[in-house]
Amino acid sequence: MDLQPLYLSAKLAFFSTAILMLLVTPLAYALACFRFRGKVFWDALISLPLVLPPTVLGFYLLVAMGPRSPFGQGWQSIFGVPLVFSFQGIVIASMLHSLPYAAQPLKAAFEKIDKRLLESAYVLGVSPSATFFRVVLPNSIGGLAAAAILAFAHTMGEFGVILMIGGSIPGETKVASIAVFELVESLKYQEAWKLSLALMTISYIVLLGVNFINSREMS
Repeated sequence: MDLQPLYLSAKLAFFSTAILMLLVTPLAYALACFRFRGKVFWDALISLPLVLPPTVLGFYLLVAMGPRSPFGQGWQSIFGVPLVFSFQGIVIASMLHSLPYAAQPLKAAFEKIDKRLLESAYVLGVSPSATFFRVVLPNSIGGLAAAAILAFAHTMGEFGVILMIGGSIPGETKVASIAVFELVESLKYQEAWKLSLALMTISYIVLLGVNFINSREMS
């Protein structure tokens, strides 16, 4: 069995989850703990990938990241390579597709924090940024872990968005889900079975991790 697509899926999931968590954590905190104009629209926009067909999201990302778009042209002028049909492109696409899977558990974790802890920190003169790192994050470890695990698992199984943005370039964009599709299309059922079993095992282990975290939070 060729393990390169599985390795590429894990690599994609690692980088997209790591970057996504850095970006989405303050955003989820703002949605959970602050009131601002247009909050309901931002909340709906973040959740949009949950209901939007992956091919539709992939199409819009293809237009936005293509060589004729300002973003695509800017990327190519800086790095000298096109963004679409590249590993960097599928990382960005995966981050956007997995955004709600990371944002919703984080938002729920932040909403559970006792507001008296935040008020006490402010009374003691702790700045909002210091309160976030010293009070909010340490009391949201379970939510952070669950968000990262769900985003990682979701990226491991992505297909439509990756295919639209990255195609199927071996060693570059041909992740495990695309490899399974191509194996079935080529009637190589035995190899498809092995790769599918590996993906299913990884997904099951990830879900066990999420359930373990949730059970610890409830106890």
